[in-house]
Amino acid sequence: MLPRVRVAPPGPESRRLAAELARVESPNVTYLGDDFPVFWDEARGANVRDVDGNVYVDLTAAFAVAGPGHAHPRIVAAVQAQAEKLMHGMGDVHPPAIKVDLLRALAGVAPGGLSRAVLASSGAEAVEAALKTAAIATGKPRVLAFHGSYHGLTYGALAASGREDFRAPFASQLPRIAAFAPYPYAYRSPFGRDAREVGDATLRYVEYLLDTPGTATEGIGAILVEPVQGRGGDVVPPDGFLPGLRRICDQRGLLLIFDEIYTGFGRTGRWFAGEHWGVTPDILCVGKGMTGGMPFAACIGTGAVMEAWPKSKGEAIHTSTFLGHPLGCAAALASISVLRDERLVERSAELGARILSRLGEMTEDHPRVGEVRGLGMMIGIELVRDRETREPAPELAGRIVIETLRRGILTLGGGIHGNVLSLSPPFVLTDEQADAALATLRDVLEQL
Repeated sequence: MLPRVRVAPPGPESRRLAAELARVESPNVTYLGDDFPVFWDEARGANVRDVDGNVYVDLTAAFAVAGPGHAHPRIVAAVQAQAEKLMHGMGDVHPPAIKVDLLRALAGVAPGGLSRAVLASSGAEAVEAALKTAAIATGKPRVLAFHGSYHGLTYGALAASGREDFRAPFASQLPRIAAFAPYPYAYRSPFGRDAREVGDATLRYVEYLLDTPGTATEGIGAILVEPVQGRGGDVVPPDGFLPGLRRICDQRGLLLIFDEIYTGFGRTGRWFAGEHWGVTPDILCVGKGMTGGMPFAACIGTGAVMEAWPKSKGEAIHTSTFLGHPLGCAAALASISVLRDERLVERSAELGARILSRLGEMTEDHPRVGEVRGLGMMIGIELVRDRETREPAPELAGRIVIETLRRGILTLGGGIHGNVLSLSPPFVLTDEQADAALATLRDVLEQL
């Protein structure tokens, strides 16, 4: 469906629910304003219907989760059938049989050599498993991570996230497990503005940190990186960056960890973003688009790395009550099949390239658009107060999110300065829906 706004959002029912939510939820969780949010009631494909009956075209895929589309019939049917058969198992004691099926399927789609996994319920848990795996496999407790990165808000993942705004309130409690280097964000790099030069300089700085005593990098056994930064602003690195990190790790005996929770399962037009550069990590973290909607994630490693974990003697040292949850397994298996059978990864690449091109044409001379960038269906529009100074304009991103909402298009703000409009639509977005969404974005941008 195309957008259909019956009542100006947020409508009366959304406002009522917002008032009730304010009484019963921690005030930090959901932003509540006069013009935001709307409360979802139903979603199908690339459409969302709110509690007031407004229909939206979704350019968020609910935080990049619904790649196959909201409530894909095959995924829904798989979850329903599994719920009727086995709702919950004992993942590390008496495992559900479907857990074996999923682990086999993950080994089949993961890049070469990544064949053994630890299952989890969230992306942050997958990162925690990766951090533990690296420490056990290398004997070194720390990692090198990157400014602007987002790996989750549990304590280990938060300690390795390069976002001071998230870390600062809990700094006194966080373990010092990470050192940080700049991500090669060419538009805002301290190393210049030429992408190739920025990538090369970043790699040299990483080598300096790793090889120079006194740089606070002692005890590092792994490098943790998002192949494309998600919440950091849809930042695509220069072409030589990830191959360079692979070389650095190989030369120094370090493990390379890719956090593909955001980018995995077709989001960038490949099954995994690292494939754009032909780089395979030692450990891969996945989640979000893995199931098309169920809370589920995994840390997948090479056989050699995973063998570092001790064999269970009846009490696992890393597990959880819902590990390998049957409904999550069923959703992930169905989602993987849908992505393959309906060629949705290819759809992500093709439609994403068309949207990126159209956005580039629309904003080429726009004084408030500094850059449009992305891969596949992961696109960022960087908004600035002035193209020359490149001063971030977070207030403009906020205005666009509100104005598109009023017109029936769901968008998200992001970026380390809050000035990036982040687009991550479902792969089943139709050409007609894409055209309507782009026309709305063009009109809103012109009004700025």
